[in-house]
Parts: sequence; structure tokens; C-alpha cells
Amino acid sequence: MKFSLEIGPKSELDTLPGLKDVYITMLPGGDYKETAEQAVKLVKKGFNPVPHFPARSIKDEGQLKEYISICKDGGVTQALVIGGGREPLGSFDSSFQLLETGYFEKMKIGIAGHPEGSPDISDSDLEKAMKDKKPYADYIVTQWLLDPKLIIDFISKQTVPVHVGITGPLKITSLIKFANIVGAKNSLNFLKSNFSKALDLLKPKDPNDLIGKVKSHTDNFHIYTFGGLKETNKWLKENKYV
Repeated sequence: MKFSLEIGPKSELDTLPGLKDVYITMLPGGDYKETAEQAVKLVKKGFNPVPHFPARSIKDEGQLKEYISICKDGGVTQALVIGGGREPLGSFDSSFQLLETGYFEKMKIGIAGHPEGSPDISDSDLEKAMKDKKPYADYIVTQWLLDPKLIIDFISKQTVPVHVGITGPLKITSLIKFANIVGAKNSLNFLKSNFSKALDLLKPKDPNDLIGKVKSHTDNFHIYTFGGLKETNKWLKENKYV
């Protein structure tokens, strides 16, 4: 199995586990230069950085070109192209618009997948967007979710590799909090129906529970650490994944 994880543009790099692929977020209103600079630092340390390119957080075509140029000049060869955010801050409102510029030429491209839907877009529009983006994509990274049935069904419909989004080892109460924030209704319902006892809510949920149920369908897992890099690192080592 192969794992990747996600960090912020200001995360300390000395604490990273021994994973090759490290994704760098660019949150709404964030500075693309910080994400690009973090990616270049990771190249120098021997990692394969994958910066986020959130369409709705990029001002215009000129800024997009500069962002990509900084990355390419620094040795970055891979990108995750996503919608990002709910309101456009500039002239782009979809990841498809970024992809069709052609500026990502010769880069390996990942796109976002939403097996349980998205609060920002209807299911029908989501399906159309996926159809439009797929010709540009080398693989799909899914949102984090917990229901194995949804994941397996989603993978069965794809023609490119799927990297399944999972969380690091977090308490159920923390997972419920993040599920509420991102609007992951199915994962929220899954948590509430499977972990009702108070004692269960205080225990960290082991990502292996989900991995074991879907690993026959994919070899790739993408870890959303939600700030718990130390615990994620410990979990990876204990399970001999690194």
C-alpha cells in the first residue's frame, strides 16, 4: 500500500514521516506563494510535493501562470487541481477552468472526488464536473470519508486510480466535529450509528478499520491529518507503513 499526507504551507518539515508524496494546502484567502515555496522546500528535502491549486482562490490567469512557474522551476512535477472554497475570489470558479488553460502541461494531475457528494454543488453538477475533468486527470483523490460501501461503489465507476481519503487516528468526537465542518453527512451518520457509547467516543478511531475493508479495491490512501501530524506519524510507524 502507498500513503500520502497533507500539510499546511507553514507546517514544520522536520516532523514529517517517511512518506514520499506530501500535499500542501492552499486555503481560501491563502497566499499561493507560501504554498509554492513550501513545495520547493520539500523537493530539496527529497519529497514529492503536490501543491493544491484551488480554482476559486486564484485571482486570475496571470496569478495561475506565476504559481505554476514557481512550482515547475523548483522541481515540482505534480499538482492537485480542485475547486476550493465556496465563493470565487477571482475569475475562476471551477477546477475545470484551470485544467483547460493547458498550463499544467507535463505535470501529473490529481483531481478531487466526492463519493458522498459536496455541500457546495448538486449531485448532478458534481457528476458533470467529474466527466469534464477526467480527460485531464491521472488520478483522483477523494474527500475523507468512513463508509466503505460508498468508497467501493465510487472506485468501481472510475477509469483512473483512486486515492482514498482517510483521517489519521482521531477521537470520534473530533471526527464528528470535522464531518460537521465539511458537510460530510454520510460520514457523520456513519459515526453516529456505529459509535454511540460514551467510551467509544473517547477512543481514537484506527484508520485500519476502513483500510482493511477497501484495500482490495485500491492500493492508495491519502491521509488528512487535521493537525495531528505527531499522532499520524506514530500510527504509520507502529503499523510499519513507513
